[in-house]
This record gives sequence, structure tokens and C-alpha cells, in this order.
Amino acid sequence: MKKLKRKKVIVTGCAGFIGSNLVDRLLNKNFQVIGIDNLSTGQTKFIEKSLKNKNFKFIKMDLINSKKLNKLSSNVEMVFHFAANADVRFGYLQPKKDLRENTIATSNILEFMRKKKIKKIIFCSTGSIYGEAKNIPTAEDENFPIQTSFYGASKLAGESLIQAYCNAYNMQAWIFRFVSILGERYIHGHVYDFCKQLFKKKSELKVLGNGFQKKSYLHVEDCINAIFIALKKSKGTINIFNLGTEEFITVRQSIKILCKKLDVKPKISYAGGRRGWIGDNPFIFLKINKMKSLGWRPKYSIKKSLEITINYLSKNKWVFKKKK
Repeated sequence: MKKLKRKKVIVTGCAGFIGSNLVDRLLNKNFQVIGIDNLSTGQTKFIEKSLKNKNFKFIKMDLINSKKLNKLSSNVEMVFHFAANADVRFGYLQPKKDLRENTIATSNILEFMRKKKIKKIIFCSTGSIYGEAKNIPTAEDENFPIQTSFYGASKLAGESLIQAYCNAYNMQAWIFRFVSILGERYIHGHVYDFCKQLFKKKSELKVLGNGFQKKSYLHVEDCINAIFIALKKSKGTINIFNLGTEEFITVRQSIKILCKKLDVKPKISYAGGRRGWIGDNPFIFLKINKMKSLGWRPKYSIKKSLEITINYLSKNKWVFKKKK
């Protein structure tokens, strides 16, 4: 089996949760990495070690600025496009933000690639594109229902653009539809919100929705392992994979694990309703047979992923401070 060529790559969203973990892995594999991030949500602390590596070059840039983007080097083998606005909750308050940061930014990346003749893109998508799927667990060939969030809609539009560019300009794509990801450097989502509340006031916890929403969390290490396996073994023009686990947990069950880990017994109040917020999907549970056929299996259970994440947040409370 041929090894992945160790050449120069671009990682957008390099200072984010998943992006920074990906950069670590690429540098460990001796890739040369150009990291791009506008630092709106990304953290420079996540790439402190990478910044000391001679094979890493960081560029602070907004991907909406296509002129600046087009000045980048063309001597790049592939682009890992992980930059996005991933906060589903506030999408309905700023719908243009998802359009701008998830769809238009993807269009700009694709145009940059077309002009520079870069042929390979790895795209960080989401299980949210399936909306409220009729078939659960949901396979990659599921018919797309009505979209329930601006985030899911913007990511689906990004996928469509990528597929069109692949067919028109002889490009190759790997599209990964994630469930919620946990692990070190995790900085948004249910677990983050609950920890933030309990670190501030351990006697009280307010929960959006009725707590029966189901989550199929995947550890970030498992996520990145899957990406490299797919790059090595899947060679189609457009390669689409679900990434998740074969177990799920309710929000109430995750709260029990959290409270036990933190040794707290808060008064818990539920806002009610099957959704946590507008656009929230009560149950995203993905079929991962396609990825498993390549030999991949998640190593971490949901419980273990939660415990690792809680440990990280407990030791890194600076992540809860508002960025200046």
C-alpha cells in the first residue's frame, strides 16, 4: 500500500478545534502546512507548538477576501477546508453568517484551487445536512429532506459546489459528514455550555430542550484517523463518508456523566421541547458502514470521549473567557 505523499498542504480553520488537531497530525507526518485562520473563533494557543515548527506557516486571513487568498502559493498538493461557522444555535439570528463563512468561503477556496490548479480538497461537512432523516441510522445515500438549520443548508451548498467543481475541472474530493466531535480543544456545544455553567455556579444547571435529545459523539482523534484512512484507501472522484459512532446518548445521560466527573449535584431545570434551539436536530445518528469497510473503527466510547473533554475543560478554563 502506497503511503500518502508528504508534500505541502493548506489547512483552513487551522486554529480551530478540529483544524488544530489535524495540523498536529500533519506535522507529525512531516507535511509542510500552510495554516489559515481569521481567529474569529480559533485560538492561537491551539497552534503555539505548531508555530515553532519550521514546516508550519500561519497566515491570518478571512477567506471572504478572495484577492488575498489568490496571492497564496500554488505549490500545494491538497486543501483541507475546515474553516466554518459551526455554531448551529445562533444561525437563525445571523443567517448571512452561515452563507458567508460556510458557502461563499468554500466557493472562494474552490476558485483559488481552480486558478492555481490544485486538484484535491478535503471538506469538513456535517450530519446536519440530513435534516431530520427518515432513516436512522442514516447512510450517505439518504435522500435529503427539508433542511432544519442554516448551518446544515450552508454546508450542503458547499458540498454541491465541491461536486460541481470536481466534475467540471477534474478535481478530487473527500467529504466527511461529522456527528458532534469531542476531545481536547473542544470549545462549543452542549458539554462546553454545561461545564461553563457549572464552573460558574455548581448548584444550578439550565438545559435547553427536554434533555431527551440524542447525541452520537465522536472523539477528535478517531475523526482524524478516519480522514487519513479514507485519503489512503478511497480514490474516487467524489468520496463521501459519514463519521460517527455506533452508539448514542441522551443529553440527560451526558449530564449524569458530567456531574459525576465534576462531583456536583446541581438543581437541573429543562426549558422543554424536543429541540434545544431553532434548527437543533433532536437526533443525528449516522451509518458508518462505508468508513468501516476501509478498516476504520472508533477507538473511544462516548463515555470516554466525554470524560476526556470534561478533563480538558476543567484544566483549561481560559477557553470560557470571551475573546477580545
